[in-house]
Amino acid sequence: MAAEAAQEPSTARQCPAVPSAVLDGPVSHAISRVARLHRIAAGRALRDLGLHPGQEFLMMHLWDSGAVRQSELIKAVGLDPSTVTKMLQRLEQSGHVRRRPDPSDRRASLVEATDASCGLLVEVRRAWGELEHQTLEGLEDTERTELARLLGKVEASLCTELTRSGAECEATYKGPGAC
Repeated sequence: MAAEAAQEPSTARQCPAVPSAVLDGPVSHAISRVARLHRIAAGRALRDLGLHPGQEFLMMHLWDSGAVRQSELIKAVGLDPSTVTKMLQRLEQSGHVRRRPDPSDRRASLVEATDASCGLLVEVRRAWGELEHQTLEGLEDTERTELARLLGKVEASLCTELTRSGAECEATYKGPGAC
């Protein structure tokens, strides 16, 4: 009998390609994996510029908006206030931002990019351009356009759901030259 059991085909359970907990959400799982890898690649590019991941978004907002209240900056980047405060401390120490009291309300702080950060703007744009190239290297132009369109739809859907639940959501990115 033992010989018969040894000759039966193995019924050992095969491991799924993805964790079983995400079998009902393969696209969400793929987005999470891609986002993680993209963040790692961005972190490597930013490290060469002396930035930590996320700091470039603060700087991008300041370069585009000029001086803003710290509370507005926190809302714009959608991060925890303590995280933004820590990022601003580091950026201030490195000479990229300056904080000063808001003349219209001394209790509030205005944050602005320094003139010294202008060179950083050029480097961040270059780093993001290289990251874009790495990210989309295997795609044709039409696929890149379609991917951007589809991701915009996904973002709009998630943003709509967040606002339904009372959370704030940034305006959906429409692409270069779009209104």
